[in-house]
Amino acid sequence: MLFKVLNWAVSAYILLIVVYALLSWLPGGYQSKFGQIIGRLVEPFLRYFEFVSVGPLGFGPVVAIIVLTLVQYGLSALEQMIFGLIL
Repeated sequence: MLFKVLNWAVSAYILLIVVYALLSWLPGGYQSKFGQIIGRLVEPFLRYFEFVSVGPLGFGPVVAIIVLTLVQYGLSALEQMIFGLIL
């Protein structure tokens, strides 16, 4: 049950990152109340990946999503390992 909740939380955070990235396409998207709330949730994590850019294009959200996907795989492997020991 704990692993399902953690997996769901990581999936929800990935979705927030995608929405945050899509807000950059909208004029004033980050300045809206919705954009500010998502920004407060996502920007602290995305700061770790600011170094990933090519010219004006930033690939930080893509790298962050890849890292979170790897975390999900790790959680799944850990769950299988723990339940394999129990059963």
